Amino acid sequence: MGRVQGLVALVTGGASGLGFADAERLAGEGASVVITDLNEAAGSTAAARIGKGAIFLRQDVTSEQGWKDVMAEIDRRFGRLDILVNNAGIVHTATVEETTLDDFRRVNAIMSEGVFLGCKYAIPLMNKVDGGSIVNVSSLAALQGFAKVFAYAAAKGAVRSMTKAVAIHCQDQGYKIRCNSIHPGLIETPMIRERYNRTEVLAIPEEGVL
Repeated sequence: MGRVQGLVALVTGGASGLGFADAERLAGEGASVVITDLNEAAGSTAAARIGKGAIFLRQDVTSEQGWKDVMAEIDRRFGRLDILVNNAGIVHTATVEETTLDDFRRVNAIMSEGVFLGCKYAIPLMNKVDGGSIVNVSSLAALQGFAKVFAYAAAKGAVRSMTKAVAIHCQDQGYKIRCNSIHPGLIETPMIRERYNRTEVLAIPEEGVL
């Protein structure tokens, strides 16, 4: 308990699933947690469930102005940001031949561009105080080939590479900011249940690792 006592954490896509679990654990370890999501009702409910001063802000992670607004609000309320979990994401089930350009752009706007914008605008706020930690949620799909979630795999691969570049940049600049990616396997979250029923998920884990 108390591993992040007194720190401020932002978790995108925190209204449900892995993001909610991250936010709940961070709050349990003493952080002031900011949840963002497009789903206002679920986000407000999530913040209320966590309690301990957790707040919800509506955010579209594909919007650059939205990122600026969220960071400005965190700065206004707390004067610092110590932890960013870039978790927001979607899954689109389609092979390379089935994926449309619009599908590809939408998936990558959320999970590739969204992570880029999060890192870009978190760094200055983290540098106002003592630095911090950026955690980018990638996937095993970034490390292995999963044909049926082509756009998702591409976006998560970009997250993995961007994370390395951000980490090196912060080191080169002398910033006290860590940047790491995590690569979960299959987790039965609301996002996954929208695409697969439980039986299908368990029956085809090699195609459903997200």
